[in-house]
Amino acid sequence: FEQSGGWIKALLEEAENERMHLMTMVELVQPKWYERVLVLTVQGVFFNAFFVLYLLSPKLAHRVVGYLEEEAIHSYTEYLKDIDSGKIENVPAPAIAIDYWRLPKDATLKDVITVIRADEAHHS
Repeated sequence: FEQSGGWIKALLEEAENERMHLMTMVELVQPKWYERVLVLTVQGVFFNAFFVLYLLSPKLAHRVVGYLEEEAIHSYTEYLKDIDSGKIENVPAPAIAIDYWRLPKDATLKDVITVIRADEAHHS
């Protein structure tokens, strides 16, 4: 119950940013119902495991988050390579991404992945 010096605001902004990553990807991928169930199941398992880890060692839990952010950067870099090579079509960016990141109206998937990767680099 001490003043956080604004830390909670930064964490809430980061959580909202991660939510927008998810909402953008859902818009792009349009997952089937069973894929959504799988994601919810994995989130449930991860949440509980992370909760226990944080109770045991907050420092280790923060390191795990940093590791996950680094893996996300690597994954988005590979995604960009696949777009550049033509393995993944560089489709127009969804409106949700254009609005959130204030991208140009003619933004593409590559633009969206680039800003998401930059967010992940900032978070790590």
